[in-house]
Amino acid sequence: MTHIEVTMNTLRTPICTLVPMLAAHADEMFDVLSDPAIYEFENESPRSKERLADHYRRLEGRASPDGQQYWLNWVIRLSPGELAGYVQATVLKSGISYIAYELNSNFWRQGIGSNAVSAMITELNSTYAVHTCVAVLKTANFRSMALLTSLGFDLVEKTEAEQFEPESDESVMIKLLSQA
Repeated sequence: MTHIEVTMNTLRTPICTLVPMLAAHADEMFDVLSDPAIYEFENESPRSKERLADHYRRLEGRASPDGQQYWLNWVIRLSPGELAGYVQATVLKSGISYIAYELNSNFWRQGIGSNAVSAMITELNSTYAVHTCVAVLKTANFRSMALLTSLGFDLVEKTEAEQFEPESDESVMIKLLSQA
């Protein structure tokens, strides 16, 4: 990671396409992310389309200001064209990536989330040399626990999890990847 300019690929799967996130997605994503069911365990919906667009604009650089991390964000577009949510990864120089995702509840339990996260993980491994994916999530978030477990993530013991600085109500799940 010696340079800050990062090019992202569009990722195609059988049921969705992951498109590099742009500020132009904010209007449509505002509606997707305004679903209160998403925030059952943490966070809150975006306050305005303008603030969401500003946030996405900052992420368009794809790297932290110091160039030490890649900030990779894709919107999840379904084949009819509508957006369903997003997947994101913070890639560290060490080859570790923190991952996260949000999906509108209209698209839960249809395989879209696992399909999108799986495609992102494959891309992280093959393009960005990621060997370890880490998810820090609320322990009560049974849906995310199930999705990550289905993708081969393992729950980490509390002593090992401490290096990832989870809050007291959070768990850490890890997936080790083979080197691409």
